Amino acid sequence: MKRLTVTFIIVFTLIAFAGIGYAGDMKILGVKFPGEKVVAGKTLKLNGVACKKVVWVKVYAGGFYLENPTKDAIEAIESEQVKCFHLHYLTKKATAKKLQEGVIELFEKNNSPELVKAHRTDIDKFASWFDKDMAPGLTSTTTYVPGVGLTLEYQGKIKGTIPGSEFAQMYFRYTFGEKADNKIKKGYLGL
Repeated sequence: MKRLTVTFIIVFTLIAFAGIGYAGDMKILGVKFPGEKVVAGKTLKLNGVACKKVVWVKVYAGGFYLENPTKDAIEAIESEQVKCFHLHYLTKKATAKKLQEGVIELFEKNNSPELVKAHRTDIDKFASWFDKDMAPGLTSTTTYVPGVGLTLEYQGKIKGTIPGSEFAQMYFRYTFGEKADNKIKKGYLGL
């Protein structure tokens, strides 16, 4: 009897902790994100989901994918692995102008003035790719591939790639950095 109890506890513990770091399929604001996604030949796992709301407007639902899921913000920013944000927009109020201004503001708010100055051209170029108004059902996907850089796919079209890891870290810092929205950060980290 004692051996059976110990076996049960071990099996239960293994089952309970088997899913840590891998969220599986998740749904938020009616948008379902698959538990896995193949990007650049790598199978990424859904790390977590979050949504952006401004007052009563639901702006987007998003999923964050990584090769190696993590609950650590620094690892999410700095790790050299394929990682990807997939955003599904829920409103037509996300105009190109608001998105461009928001991207620039978030880069500036969450990175040092020295980094912002060094990457001003890249920040402006990246922001310019948000060149059309969003509407419910439209998507954007931002993907980092080590050795390649940060690529934006916007409304189904590849807009471009900013090479290097430093700019990518600046981008991920505005979601996972110290000044990032805590609720969104926790959602994407699966906390």
